[in-house]
Amino acid sequence: MKYRKTILSIHKILGLVTGVVVFIVSITGCCWAFRSEIESTYNQYKKVEPQNKAILTPTEVKTIAKEIFPNNTVHGTVFKKADDAIEVIFYDAKPEFYQSVFLNPYSGEVIQTDNHLSGFFAFILKGHMRLWLPKEIGEQVVGASILTFILIIISGFVLWIPKKRKTLKQRLKFDWKSTTKWKRKNFDLHTVVGFYACTFALVAAFTGATISYNWLKYVVYVSSGGDKVPAFIIPENTSEKTAVDSKTLPIDYLIVKLQTESPKANSFELHYPETEDSSIYVEVSNSEGLYYNSDYRFFDQNTLEEIETETIFGKYKDAKFADKLIRMNYDIHIGAIGGIAGKIIAFLISLITASLPVTGVLLWYGRKYKKKH
Repeated sequence: MKYRKTILSIHKILGLVTGVVVFIVSITGCCWAFRSEIESTYNQYKKVEPQNKAILTPTEVKTIAKEIFPNNTVHGTVFKKADDAIEVIFYDAKPEFYQSVFLNPYSGEVIQTDNHLSGFFAFILKGHMRLWLPKEIGEQVVGASILTFILIIISGFVLWIPKKRKTLKQRLKFDWKSTTKWKRKNFDLHTVVGFYACTFALVAAFTGATISYNWLKYVVYVSSGGDKVPAFIIPENTSEKTAVDSKTLPIDYLIVKLQTESPKANSFELHYPETEDSSIYVEVSNSEGLYYNSDYRFFDQNTLEEIETETIFGKYKDAKFADKLIRMNYDIHIGAIGGIAGKIIAFLISLITASLPVTGVLLWYGRKYKKKH
């Protein structure tokens, strides 16, 4: 009895301290679950009429897009199918700048520019990641709160375990009658619903914490048998720079080469070398809406010779169990790993998780300020 009272006190205090953060993160998680499906209903501008001629080269694309944002950094360029526009992504950390320019791949015409830092889903993501606070502060508050929430889930499960076997049924289902008072209903909503959701909520919280903390990602990776570097590193060229007589740079042959090698790939996101010594990095997406099974490939910018990497971010077919586990983390977190069914589960679990701080506060309030006879 004494240890249960201690656990109850810990559960109650931690819940009251982090309740608002957990509620915001959970509600914004609900809204984010079907972002790609919702955005697909109004992104027709990303489609073009296919033409029987060569598409623009990466160098030409970069030159055209830089005319729109000459003072910002090109993060990468996304090449998709013959009927898809080319997306040039601009990103700068300070001051924060994140926009895309969509071009016709045949004519170079600017179709549209998108600001990823404005709009409904940008607002939702900022709330989910940092509570709309400055990045340096908000991300730390969210990360610490999610770690705390893991302790709340574990302590809640311990408290859920009934003292007597005959009361087990009461913890597994709602047994409401017309005479059942709101306090009892609220208690059942907190305990019964919390029990069924705790496993999924624990997975969501743990994968979220792994995204927030690199040390936790490293612990998970090593614990699961990983023996590579669990970080993203772009290797340097293996050759020395040589004079090029042709106006066409080696990088301009790369996308055609990759499209020939991987005709079923969903997209090719090319990242231009930051220095003369950096290699070209291309992320080959093999599935729509999934990230874990992408191929991360690196090429010498002078010879286009492929460079192997010692990190977990290489070709998916070469990934071991521990590598795949870390790479799956984000897809598991948002439910995309299970397709539309997984996203529905993620949505429902986020919604239920958002309700737990509410029913918990009402439970605490009902006991703290109950009427005296």
